[in-house]
Amino acid sequence: MRFTRYTDYSFRVLIYLAIQPPDELSTIKEIAGRYQISENHLMKVVHQLGRHGFVKTIRGRQGGLTLARDPSDINLGEVVRQCEEDLDMVECFDAETNCCAISPACALAGVVNEALDAFLAVFDGYTLADILVPRKSLLSLLWPT
Repeated sequence: MRFTRYTDYSFRVLIYLAIQPPDELSTIKEIAGRYQISENHLMKVVHQLGRHGFVKTIRGRQGGLTLARDPSDINLGEVVRQCEEDLDMVECFDAETNCCAISPACALAGVVNEALDAFLAVFDGYTLADILVPRKSLLSLLWPT
């Protein structure tokens, strides 16, 4: 399985905000610059992270972004499920578009579904706080001196 850029950028934004001091706000421009990614794409990502309750956005001249929850309350599996638009790994997972002739007798879908469940279960076992352990390394990479 491969994550979309959207999910990748979502994790990057969450990590960035999580290693910031809690009273500091960040901007999309700042985050995009640190990661060298598109501001326009990041705007869409941040908007959705806000809609799903991961990020709080504050408008205005002194505005910015911050985490809406403590990092220990942000489950990585939840982030994946909210950010990945399509977890249908094979055609037959979507009954509306399935055109596979062997679907009624095929056991592969069960195996793929089991693998997907296992994949998501690993992410369900971790929070954002768990992946911030190399905090000093993350800080030095994002804010080199």
